[in-house]
Amino acid sequence: MTTPGGADRLYALTDSGALRELPHTDPDGTLLAADSWLVTDGRVRALDRHRHRFTTTCAETADIPRAHLDTFWTAVEDLLPRDAGAWFPRVELERAPADAPPGTLLPGAHRLLYRLRPAPARSTTARVWGMAVCDPRRTPRHKGPDLAALAAVRARAAAADADEALLVTADGVVLEAANSSFLWWEGETLCHPAGELPVLPGVTAALLLDHAARTGVPVRPVRRRLSALADREIWVTNALHGLRPVTAWTGITLPTAAPLRAPAWQSWLDTLPTPLP
Repeated sequence: MTTPGGADRLYALTDSGALRELPHTDPDGTLLAADSWLVTDGRVRALDRHRHRFTTTCAETADIPRAHLDTFWTAVEDLLPRDAGAWFPRVELERAPADAPPGTLLPGAHRLLYRLRPAPARSTTARVWGMAVCDPRRTPRHKGPDLAALAAVRARAAAADADEALLVTADGVVLEAANSSFLWWEGETLCHPAGELPVLPGVTAALLLDHAARTGVPVRPVRRRLSALADREIWVTNALHGLRPVTAWTGITLPTAAPLRAPAWQSWLDTLPTPLP
């Protein structure tokens, strides 16, 4: 499958169980859930985990029947690109607009959408805006409803010459980045934000933490303020970029450690993509 001129293509699940392509003028509804992943040359990493996160959010957010979700996911997998190139598809659940095309509405006036998008440019390191934004999300454990608020935070970070922005609690505890999970090393221990903190369950971060546990690397959930991360090796992780070591902070002065461990772990991540069926 190719996308003419590199443009996005949008599809909606119909009441017949198929995906119908929609025009670019299709009206936007209210986004309730979303998930995306990288497809390169017909290969993808941890697609089953993205499916689980998305379908769980749909079930919890809008009580979408499992049968609809299974039908939708099967149709999406059939349309995922298997030719050469890099893609960043996204699936969405939305509360449909009033003028949504007939035949695409699910119970409760919801729609399930699939967007085929060329992958954005990827990078291997990250500069993080360290002005410690208090987390603006309303539903931090669900991906989708807060994407617009996070995009605004990332725009502020970009204006400060950064790739990412740090999110913290009201009392300054590190949560994650606006578009990535946060991991860091304390000695020989790989650390991540404590489980009771309001963070998104990151797929790539979970893969790395699971790998650490399997290979005997100590893993520890902790609460830390940004100052405690000085001179640490810090990673930001997501589905698009994989693992990126933080090589600089903008807006603050915070020393960073050399990313000595990152190359080997990124190489391990690169072994995980498997061919689409």
